[in-house]
Amino acid sequence: MYQTTASGTILKSNIPISQKRFAAYPRQVTNGETDMLTAQTTATANSGHIATATPLSQLATPMLYARNTEIYGEGEQAEYIYQVISGAVRAYKILDDGRRQIGAFYLPGDTFGLEVGQKHRMSAEAISNCTVSAIKRSTLLRQAACANDVALSLLHITASELQRAEKHILLLVRTAQERVASFLLEMADRAASAGTVELPMTRQEIADYLGLTIETVSRTLTALEAQEAIALPSSRKVRLINMRELRRLDS
Repeated sequence: MYQTTASGTILKSNIPISQKRFAAYPRQVTNGETDMLTAQTTATANSGHIATATPLSQLATPMLYARNTEIYGEGEQAEYIYQVISGAVRAYKILDDGRRQIGAFYLPGDTFGLEVGQKHRMSAEAISNCTVSAIKRSTLLRQAACANDVALSLLHITASELQRAEKHILLLVRTAQERVASFLLEMADRAASAGTVELPMTRQEIADYLGLTIETVSRTLTALEAQEAIALPSSRKVRLINMRELRRLDS
């Protein structure tokens, strides 16, 4: 568990997970941060990195999470549904042999934490310092029962998550080069960028998502660069050069 100090630092605490997570950590956005958050959201929206406001985001409360802070844990009650405003989130499961399998990356505009059952099937953590809106599941379901726009938003979220899961399953049976090419194209598409992709996740996280080792991911990126399909200005920045070749590997 975590709690927030007066300076905003998130620390471990002994608060039971059964208590309301938001009462202890992380902290809510203060009045002084509202204008900054609004400006950040507007700028990000103008750059194509965030979805426009939805009925869900209008009902939610923004929360600040520090890098690597747990948002919820596997097996905890699914009391809230979340939407990323800024930063990035990973959803993952620790396998019986201790390996981490990342099931999804959530970027600005993405909604996560909506479960079929009453408990979370995976854990979710902030990849970087991020702002996440949260709304109680019971509140959202009540709104959906009487508001068509909220019900349609829930249907869209469910369909999008199903499509993402299906694509991820199919990705895991492909070659390493096909997996990496497909991942880069997906990140470019989600960031609305056809040229250069700024990756918020590390190569280890990419490996855990693609079901590869970090060495294989690094070798594959180097091979794609040698083929002049991509360029690697830095470890987190990838420039997509030969879209035809990347799409061929993704086909």
